[in-house]
Amino acid sequence: MTRFNDYKVLITGSARGIGFAIAERFAASGATVLIMDISAEAVQTAVKKLTDSGFIAFGYSGNVTDSAAMEELFAKIIRDHGKLDCLINNAGITRDNLLLRMKEEEWSAVLDINLKGSFICTQKAFKVMMKQRFGSIINIASVIGIMGNAGQANYAASKGGLIAFTKSCAKEFASRNVRVNAVAPGFIVTEMTATLPEAVTAEYAKVIPLSRMGSPDDVARLCVFLASDDSSYITGQTIAVDGGLTMH
Repeated sequence: MTRFNDYKVLITGSARGIGFAIAERFAASGATVLIMDISAEAVQTAVKKLTDSGFIAFGYSGNVTDSAAMEELFAKIIRDHGKLDCLINNAGITRDNLLLRMKEEEWSAVLDINLKGSFICTQKAFKVMMKQRFGSIINIASVIGIMGNAGQANYAASKGGLIAFTKSCAKEFASRNVRVNAVAPGFIVTEMTATLPEAVTAEYAKVIPLSRMGSPDDVARLCVFLASDDSSYITGQTIAVDGGLTMH
């Protein structure tokens, strides 16, 4: 297992779900994990889970779409920890609806958090990392950003945009030794999918070459690899964690 001693990683939207699984995997690898989410209470709960397990974790609450608040938050992180080695843009929402029924608010909410939020946090993180001349930024996209999906035009646009954003940032940041990659999860078992009837998940599994849904830890393990020196020659890539769903 890669060890991340004296490594500081900030994960947005990490109080639960895939974000928390990523935090757990980094913490277990020795990193100092910085949990960030919009709910201060959820952040406290997540940090306690990690520290009770003997891991090093700190919590920050904030809205990724608020540029001024993020400026303050990143400044506080540097005051508290001295550096930032890795940013994982995981915060995201869905507001599914067929396009003809989709409200502008549903479109804007998803684009704001999933795409604008990643832009704001990446901008703040790169200001730190360019001075360090070191860093890894990982954007959590989705296979929906690659293949699209009926009823998710807003989500697909946000995640497809995030993939293109990843490539542009990778080209801009490479000269400062800051790598930028995207991870595109497929059908992952989370609290949200756990409520689906077995028949529905069985139908999903039929279209996946590996014939099963993934786990949040499948995503987390890839994030750890992309943050480590083992991937030091990888940047600008989008890697799907999808059991072969989007292979082409």
